[in-house]
Amino acid sequence: MTTERAEEDTVAYTVENDIAWVKFNRPEKRNCMSPKLNRQMKKVLEELEFRDDVKVLVLTGEGQAWSAGMDLQEYFRENEAKGLGAVRKAQRESYGWFERLRWYEKPTIAMINGWCFGGGYGPLFGCDIAIASEDAQFGLSEINWGILPGGGASKVAQELMPFRKAMYHAMMGENLTGKQAEEQGLITEAVPADQLLARVTAIAEALKKKDGHALRATKWTMRRMVDMTYDNGLEYQIRAQEALHSFGGAEARREATRQFLDEKSFKPGLGTFDTSKINS
Repeated sequence: MTTERAEEDTVAYTVENDIAWVKFNRPEKRNCMSPKLNRQMKKVLEELEFRDDVKVLVLTGEGQAWSAGMDLQEYFRENEAKGLGAVRKAQRESYGWFERLRWYEKPTIAMINGWCFGGGYGPLFGCDIAIASEDAQFGLSEINWGILPGGGASKVAQELMPFRKAMYHAMMGENLTGKQAEEQGLITEAVPADQLLARVTAIAEALKKKDGHALRATKWTMRRMVDMTYDNGLEYQIRAQEALHSFGGAEARREATRQFLDEKSFKPGLGTFDTSKINS
């Protein structure tokens, strides 16, 4: 028997060297998401979003899983027994932090260290970059127990994977390894398990050296343009760049240009400029 965790203990985090390491923290339940965890995750994300000492956020799981999806007992059965109001409340709490993650102010990385199933596809899609261990397991097992992969999971598969691969994945209920998930576009990259932390850390270190305003504008633009025509996407990028200038983009561009043309201290194709000099 395991003792149910207090709500504040369902998510754990530390901040080290400008990187926030956030963990699903129900390892005894393979980090499946309960209403408590969903509420706490939203609180943690909001607490970290505007901290000056957080430049990158990494989302991972405690123990042997990333997240096994939604808690069948607490999220589904118990809420269904309480009626439609409880079901809708639980949905809003989970979808609310998924949305917050998609439009987060800081760059985000999913570090998938084990199982990622069903409802776990929501935060998987919410993160900007997804790195998994090669032996991680990805699955839409809903079809195996008589429901469709809901909660956005079907949309995530359809959005990220080739159509025929997504259809097979949703209809067959077969798992994908991390390597297969990479090959089919569900994640960014798969690496051996013993290299996962080092690879994610290297990406986070590279991201935190870039201009934060430009990163935010870039990630939001990439997400917004998914359903746009080319012409609409082009127009959106022009307006987004103009808006970026109001958030320090003009100063950043001038400083980057100065370092490139005058100092010759960096080359855009080989690294990033020294952002610490923007206001110096």
